[in-house]
Amino acid sequence: MSSFSEEQEALVVKSWGSMKKDAGEWGLKFFLKIFEIAPSAKKMFSFLKDSNVPLDQNPKLKVHAKSILVMTCEAAVQLRKAGKVVVRDSTLKKIGATHFKYGVADEHFEVTKYALLETIKEASPEMWSVEMKNAWGEAYDQLVSAIKTEMK
Repeated sequence: MSSFSEEQEALVVKSWGSMKKDAGEWGLKFFLKIFEIAPSAKKMFSFLKDSNVPLDQNPKLKVHAKSILVMTCEAAVQLRKAGKVVVRDSTLKKIGATHFKYGVADEHFEVTKYALLETIKEASPEMWSVEMKNAWGEAYDQLVSAIKTEMK
């Protein structure tokens, strides 16, 4: 596993701290960006299949989006301290199995990474920098690597 520096950790912690109180709103924006980039991704979410509710008002999407953003950000925040990816309220095995079941591929992870970085940039514009982008990118890549290990 590549190292996650103290500086990277500080940038992630600081930006997540500024987003945390509005995690539901930012989580929804994150998922709306994913669906804007890759509309076909909606088919991967069983709770969206037969829904006529607009995405930005879908209660199940709101709950899911917030939980995924919080899990992703909290995994990033503790990465250096734990020395590995750790997720709460679930297991990497379960996350890996779900991603495998729905056919999540590399390009899905790439779209999600782009959407995550754009969401963080939008959430903390005054803090955004190349260093912050790289810190979040590294944390995300390590999370994805851990998920992919469990998908095999």
